[in-house]
Amino acid sequence: MSKPISDYALIGDTHSCALIARDGSIDWLCWPRHDSPALFVKLLDDEKGGACSVAFDDLTASDRRYMPDTNILETTFTTATGRARLVDVMPVSPPSPEPEEGPDGEGESRLIRLLTCESGTVAGCLVVRPTFDYARSPCTPLVEGASVLFEAGDWRVRVNAQPRPEIVGDAAEIRFRLSEGETAYLVLTHGEDHEDACIDDFDGARRRLEATADYWRRWSARCTYRGTYRDAVMRSALCLKLLTYSPSGGILAAATAGLPEAVPGNRNYDYRFTWMRDASFTVTAFVMLGYVREAAEFLRFLRERDGTQGRETRLMYGIADGMPAEEELTHLSGWNGVRPVVIGNIAEAQDQHDIYGELLRALCVFLEAVDYDPPEKVNDRLPEVLDNLAARAIRHRHDPDNGIWELRTGPRQQVHSKAMIWVALTDAARIARNIQGVPEAKIAEWERVAAEVRAEYLEKGWSDEKQAYVGAYGSHHLDAAVLRVVLFAALDPQDPRTRSTLAAIERELGAGDLIYRYRMDDGLSGDEGTFTACAFWRIGCLALDGRTADAKAAFERVLARGNDVGLFAEEIDPATGEQRGNTPQGFSHMALINAALRLESSIARFGLADPADAIARRAAE
Repeated sequence: MSKPISDYALIGDTHSCALIARDGSIDWLCWPRHDSPALFVKLLDDEKGGACSVAFDDLTASDRRYMPDTNILETTFTTATGRARLVDVMPVSPPSPEPEEGPDGEGESRLIRLLTCESGTVAGCLVVRPTFDYARSPCTPLVEGASVLFEAGDWRVRVNAQPRPEIVGDAAEIRFRLSEGETAYLVLTHGEDHEDACIDDFDGARRRLEATADYWRRWSARCTYRGTYRDAVMRSALCLKLLTYSPSGGILAAATAGLPEAVPGNRNYDYRFTWMRDASFTVTAFVMLGYVREAAEFLRFLRERDGTQGRETRLMYGIADGMPAEEELTHLSGWNGVRPVVIGNIAEAQDQHDIYGELLRALCVFLEAVDYDPPEKVNDRLPEVLDNLAARAIRHRHDPDNGIWELRTGPRQQVHSKAMIWVALTDAARIARNIQGVPEAKIAEWERVAAEVRAEYLEKGWSDEKQAYVGAYGSHHLDAAVLRVVLFAALDPQDPRTRSTLAAIERELGAGDLIYRYRMDDGLSGDEGTFTACAFWRIGCLALDGRTADAKAAFERVLARGNDVGLFAEEIDPATGEQRGNTPQGFSHMALINAALRLESSIARFGLADPADAIARRAAE
């Protein structure tokens, strides 16, 4: 039986990442990039999938945490005879000097595990068993000097360890017996490990650990947020940083592929790509926390792909190359037997016209953060970028699309998409009035069309029957994406119709503090969980309406639904509290950050209003 999705913590080096379970097993690892074929894939097949596991004699308990302000994981194991601490790190260090643009950290395609006995004695075994190319390329381990080499075609992983690794079947085993103060280490290196970069002793491993801890602590120190929820916000920011691919500036939607949103069901996707919406929303989260460089790096990613200039903006991109074809891995059983396991993502061909608003809002937030004095390469042809994006928004203003949820039931006139076209044109005009080179007549035209679009969705998106804004023109189905447009000011949070919409969504899509995306046929099988980001959007709407006490209480309850190290997957099963879908999910964590900032801003504006007082105020209005 597969481990719960909430069992997993994430480590990485902004090039690739690994998922580590509570029991210390590394069950997911892709090298050398986030989207490379996985070589540890136990996450998706408990029998065929390889892992790097650890087993203790007479284990009684375990606990874990991240080293403060880092992405370095510490797991403490207690046995009948002693206690040991396992530290997991993927080394990353800054280039010297740091370039104006480009990666701020150099990865090594390496993973280090340091196991130290802290009291008594501990004994057990570390086991390394890679299954290359999603367990499609078998390999035989070979002893090379003091190390073990796994090789299958072009894939290579070297194991250096102390005690020395031994080959047992198709795995390498490191058996340890440690007394207080003694340390065993294991180093996994992808590809060719050149002699000058080889780690074959404890001191080398420890130096990499210290350098990486220093890198993460200096990165965390740049965060400008000092509010009540710093721990949760900082963990989310560190998670989002791990979901970047620093060589290109691309931002992943999630670290994994194939984890199910419905059990049973067929909602199993690959999220190791850059969705324009998710990445743009991440940019705004980064900027609001003071991480302007990360925002500029995503704009570099778009510039190098010409996404805002000559060609049409796409829904999603590969993090470094083009999008791979969607493919089903029929040989894998799936998490808890839920198939199909899919890599690639066919949704890249869909139309989702909200992306123009997503990108222009991210650009607007970034430019305002730097007082309209961005790096020269970001500023290059900015009037042309605005013109292109606004023209595309106008061109598609009347077109149906598949919407934010990538529905497979056919295009509709989505209220969320229409509202985001209003955002696109409004923000394009806002930017244009702060830079040179955009004619006043063009700005006025954008504002005129924006007003028409807003009038249209306010009229056609409203349902008298539901007393709410619905998901699409002429529909009777509610859609939690409407809450999101409130956060973009496309609906007034204090307007009676907006309040009525929130109440309807809470009533029909709510499960306590949790919110389903929608409750209608979407062309897929199985009942999905509640969408984690939607819970944070609801909190934002409450805060913006002055219901700050309600928002604060709900926010703290939703925070408690994260796993033991503060990470969220895409969805939560309201019946069991178990997480569902790919993990950790960038959309969930960027929504958390924005909800925390919006909540504290609203408390500063309205005070911590008693719920009864807020109701009386709304009635008086």
